[in-house]
Amino acid sequence: MTIRSRGVQDRRRETASVLAFVMAGGEGSRLFPLTAQRCKPAVPFNGRHRIVDFVLSNLVNSAVSSIYLLVQYKSQALIEHTRRTWSGTGFGANQFVTVVPPQMSCGPEWFQGTADAVYQNLNLIDDYGPDLVAVFSADHVYRMDVRQMIRAHIEAQADVTVAAVPVPLTSASSFGIIETDDANRITRFSEKPATASAMHGRAGHALASMGNYIFSTDVLRRELRSARERGDSDFGKHILPRMLSSHRLVAYDFADNHIAGIADYETPAYWRDVGTIDAYFAAHLDALGPRPSFRMENPHWPIRAHPDTLEPTRIESGSIQRSVIASGCEINHATLDHSMLRSAIQVNDDARLDHCIVMDRCRIGRGARLRRVILDQDNFVPPFESIGFDRDADRRRFHVSEGGIVVIPRGYFPRQETTMQNLDTSSNGAAR
Repeated sequence: MTIRSRGVQDRRRETASVLAFVMAGGEGSRLFPLTAQRCKPAVPFNGRHRIVDFVLSNLVNSAVSSIYLLVQYKSQALIEHTRRTWSGTGFGANQFVTVVPPQMSCGPEWFQGTADAVYQNLNLIDDYGPDLVAVFSADHVYRMDVRQMIRAHIEAQADVTVAAVPVPLTSASSFGIIETDDANRITRFSEKPATASAMHGRAGHALASMGNYIFSTDVLRRELRSARERGDSDFGKHILPRMLSSHRLVAYDFADNHIAGIADYETPAYWRDVGTIDAYFAAHLDALGPRPSFRMENPHWPIRAHPDTLEPTRIESGSIQRSVIASGCEINHATLDHSMLRSAIQVNDDARLDHCIVMDRCRIGRGARLRRVILDQDNFVPPFESIGFDRDADRRRFHVSEGGIVVIPRGYFPRQETTMQNLDTSSNGAAR
């Protein structure tokens, strides 16, 4: 991809080629048990997607289509999803999404942090020879035109540009917190501080890094080699704070990013870190209803998903309110309220799902009642089972989040015989 600098002379050249690294090795311990058998970026989201699809769609929609996906923990589900969904369809020369596990090129060790992960793959940067390197997180739900951030980086003559968004002060300890001067130059960078100062002009909020960086390549290469000598391994903890005194670091305000097709009722600059069960659950609810905070459907900026090969969903009868139902499902005389069903799910007579997320190939038995439940894939809930109504009883069997969301791990309930034709298919890419 090349970006022209809109009349502002870039100190390298008027156009800039961009190579992207997506940091997709996150263990996602706060999303357990959804991450018991998969890494965080591979966790399903909504009817057909996985969390990683948001960053990859944003990059590809922005014509940044030379992408290395750096993986590490429990990566098989992510590798398979990438192969099925992102393996070159419609791509041309120098356009790719390639999975890169730890190569052990610097010794017998895995990636020790975000910066170390890129350092261990400096050969990929040298081979490609980009002017700019985008290093993006794979853990968030949002839409972003990366070209606008790249253009801001060029026009500011920055060495590093950090995408930033306001977050409540009460949540500051979960983010890298930025302080800036009036020209958006970063004056302080604190990784997950215990306390933070309010940002100017917005009481009760701090300016947080989104984990998305644009680096000038020569600067990145030098800093990574210097960091290796010091034993520094992470951008947020080590490299960015150290660079403040010697380089030009600029914050890019995500609120300035504009996407075509965003409805007037959607939350402006919607961005969610779905790193906890409660945040993950809330983000699903944000996508529901006739006026959702985040509308999954946007033909001007699609979030790409694996091609759907299942038969259409069949609904015999029942009551369905504000819910999403993917393909290959059967709904038989059941009640759904504020629920999301992924593919190949059967909900039987008199079952009731109230504010639930149900993942692929689950079967809900007759008369079962589930409220505020995340049901991971390949579960077969027995008839007349009741979950989400007795907190103490639920805690004895399942994981229950601080917000009271019950999470049932994959395959917790034993498999039962079923006549559902599509129940065992894995052609939709949801095998893990």
